[in-house]
Amino acid sequence: MRIIFLGAPGAGKGTQAQILANQFSIPQISTGEMLREAVKSNSPLGNQVKSVMQSGALVSDELIFELVQQRIQAADCQSGFIFDGFPRTIAQAKALQQAGISIDYVIEIAIADEDLVKRLGGRRIHPASGRTYHVLYHPPKQRGLDDITGEPLVQRDDDKDETVRKRLQVYHNQTKPLIEFFQNWQRNTTEKAPRYIKIDGTMAVETVTKTIMNVIEKKD
Repeated sequence: MRIIFLGAPGAGKGTQAQILANQFSIPQISTGEMLREAVKSNSPLGNQVKSVMQSGALVSDELIFELVQQRIQAADCQSGFIFDGFPRTIAQAKALQQAGISIDYVIEIAIADEDLVKRLGGRRIHPASGRTYHVLYHPPKQRGLDDITGEPLVQRDDDKDETVRKRLQVYHNQTKPLIEFFQNWQRNTTEKAPRYIKIDGTMAVETVTKTIMNVIEKKD
């Protein structure tokens, strides 16, 4: 089982990726994880990544793809893997296609921008423990205070409305075109192409998971 998850920040793709990774006993692979592991490895490729990151530059699509190719050769990927946050660009997706790396499903978790702003903007964190709450969907017993310690909850800068809208704009400009790329790949090729699936991300987490599993289990 080889799956790519797509979706805007806060859509829940990371949550679903983790659930399916546990379900199929395959690794959930994120770009961030690959970069951190590469830097720690002290390998020639890792040192190249470290040098780029220390300079403050963005890691190139070519370098990211080298990391991907290296990562999926690992023993834990023999039964499959789940990409969470890769590919991020058309160049990365084309490299995946041209390398002939087989993907079974591309799953988009779709939610309207305003729903995402509401979802992320209402999130509150207890910094010491990492416990999370939501002012609408999962409020603390006492407003603004952690249930266990009674300490103040905070809103991360990343969750503030202005920041969320900027992150969404980046997504629409850079990552959303991937949806069209994968749809065209499925529609216009005679070779094995990943099956594109769009899931309503406004449903409950359990319902989203069940919907995904129903589609996967019906595979011919």
